[in-house]
Amino acid sequence: MSSRSAALIAGCIVFLVTAPAFAVQPDEVLKDPRLEARARQISTGLRCLVCQNQSIDDSDAPLARDLRLLVRERLQVGDSDDQVIDFVVSRYGEFVLLKPRLRSHTWLLWFATPVLFLLAMLLIFLSYRRRSRVPRTKAEAPLTRAEEAKLNKLLDRG
Repeated sequence: MSSRSAALIAGCIVFLVTAPAFAVQPDEVLKDPRLEARARQISTGLRCLVCQNQSIDDSDAPLARDLRLLVRERLQVGDSDDQVIDFVVSRYGEFVLLKPRLRSHTWLLWFATPVLFLLAMLLIFLSYRRRSRVPRTKAEAPLTRAEEAKLNKLLDRG
């Protein structure tokens, strides 16, 4: 591999690793570093409704940009972090949260996986236990003459 192609591959890797850092545009950044830090903290917990598996802080989608600007606008007005999150949730629903709140209607979401895992482990345990109870003989009983004749007939050995 030539040094030129190695440099190109390294450049591509660096670009792919740092791509999410380019999502927040310089014109979005607040002048107050404390407010900007709060905005970033809130943005990492909000889902991009276009990308769905990225936070709005990592997404380049126009809707994610609008949400980032909305978060910063609400912070500049003086809202607390919880008020900003509640405002966004009231507009877009709880789906916008990357980590949904623990509520009665999200119990299935929170507890289904651990419960199914525990049930699977229980079934595996019971299955293993049942197999270990079945006595195993070291030598199988030989075929009877009738069985041997029937086997030979099936195999056309006369």
